[in-house]
Amino acid sequence: MIQLSGKKVAVLGLGIEGKDLCQFLLKKDAQVTVFDQKEQSNLEEDYWVFKKQGINFSLGKDYLKNRLLGFEIIFRSPGFRRLIPEIVEAEKRGSTISSSTKLFFDLCPGRIIGVTGTKGKGTTTTLIYQILKNDGQGAFLAGNIGGPVLSLLPKIKSEDWAVLELSSFQLQDMEKSPHLAVVLFISSEHLDYHQDTKEYIEAKSQIVRHQKRDDLTVLNADDATSCSFADFTQADVFYYSRHQKVNGSYVVNGKLYLFNQLVGEVDQLQIRGQHNWENVCASIIAGHLAGASLSSIKKAVFSFKGLEHRLELVRKFNGVDFYNDSFSTTPETAIAAVSAFSEPIILIAGGSEKGSDFTQLGKEISRSSVKSLILLGEMADRIKKASQKAGFEGKIIFRPKSIKTAVEAAYKEADKGEVVLLSPACASFDMFKNYKERGKQFKHHVQAL
Repeated sequence: MIQLSGKKVAVLGLGIEGKDLCQFLLKKDAQVTVFDQKEQSNLEEDYWVFKKQGINFSLGKDYLKNRLLGFEIIFRSPGFRRLIPEIVEAEKRGSTISSSTKLFFDLCPGRIIGVTGTKGKGTTTTLIYQILKNDGQGAFLAGNIGGPVLSLLPKIKSEDWAVLELSSFQLQDMEKSPHLAVVLFISSEHLDYHQDTKEYIEAKSQIVRHQKRDDLTVLNADDATSCSFADFTQADVFYYSRHQKVNGSYVVNGKLYLFNQLVGEVDQLQIRGQHNWENVCASIIAGHLAGASLSSIKKAVFSFKGLEHRLELVRKFNGVDFYNDSFSTTPETAIAAVSAFSEPIILIAGGSEKGSDFTQLGKEISRSSVKSLILLGEMADRIKKASQKAGFEGKIIFRPKSIKTAVEAAYKEADKGEVVLLSPACASFDMFKNYKERGKQFKHHVQAL
C-alpha cells in the first residue's frame, strides 16, 4: 500500500478520474501537482477550486517538459500511455507509477468484479450490477461506467461487490486482479495507443494474471484470445457461448441456459443482436458466481433495455426505426449491429482513424440487408472502397456536410418497415468531441424530423 501523507505527488490529467483522485489525495495530506495540456482558461472552475485547496498546476503545451522529475508518486490517467518517455524517465529516477484503479484495488474493502474485452464491457458490467442489485446484494458500478472509483471507497462494505469496467489503459500496469474476472471478445483496437496487438492483449491479460486459487474467471468460449487467458490464471475458470453448450452459460436453439438450467428464450430479450447474447451470457454466469439467485438473474436480464448509444432505439417515425449505435467505434461492432437486423438498413458510418481494417465490414455490408450507405468523415473513402470491392451495389451518399444532413438523407432513403442505423465503426474525433456527442446530435436531429 502506497503511503500518501506528505508525499510529493503528480496527477496526470484533470478529467473525471483526475478530479476524483485530487479530492482523495487532499484528504490524505499529499502535496499534489496536476499536469494537463489544457490551458487554465479551459479548466473552468476546477482550476480555482483545487488551487484554493493547495494544489499546484503545470499546464499548456509544454506541461510535461522536464517537469515530472522529483515526484515520489505519479498517478497517470488512462489517457496517458504508460511508456511515454517522461513517465519512463521519472520511473528510472525512482518515482512510483500508479493510477486510480491500482489505488482502488489496494484500498477496496469489498470484493471486485472486473470486466474487460474489446466491446460489450459497458453492457455486461451494467447488467451484472443490475443482477446483483435485484438479488439484494450490495453492489457499486464504477470504472469507465458509473461513478469514479475512489469516491466509492467510504461506502463499500466487506460483503459488497464493486463491479468495474476495465480498459486496457487501466489494466496495463496492474499488480492485482479482481476476485471475479470477466473477459469478453477481444480484437485489435487502440493501436493508436498501444505499440501493437500483442501489447494490447498483454495489457488486457492483467485482469487474470494476478488472481489467486480461490478467485474466479469467466471466458468467452467462442473467442480464441479470451480462451487463451485460461493459461494465465490460477483461478477456477468458467465459460459462456452463444453457439455451444459449455461449463457455464450458453445459448442453444434460441434458449438461454445457465449450467443446464433454462433461463428463457433469447427472443424475450429487449436488447437486439446476437452479439448481445454473448453479453447476457457473460452477465448471468458472473452474477451466478457472485451468488445471485436464478429468479434475480431472470428479472434483470429480461427487463434490461441496454445502454445509451449502444443499439439504442431512438424513435419510430412514419414506419421507420432509428437506432443510435454511436458507441460503435470499430468495424467489429458495426458488423454486429448490422447483423442484428433482417429489415432493410440505411447505414450511417465513418469517422476518424483508429488503425482499423474495414475488409470484413465491407463484406458484411455487401451480404447484409444494407440497401444504402451514408459515409462520414476521414474513413469514408476506405469504407466505400471496402464495400464496393466486396460487391456492394447499393446507393452511397458520400460525406454529407453534417450529421443533420446525414439524418435527413437517411430518412429520404428509408421506406416503411426499414431501419436507419448509425453505427460508425470509427472514432468520432474528426467531427465530434466524442462518441457521446455524436450520438446526442444524431438523436437530436432524428427527434427534429
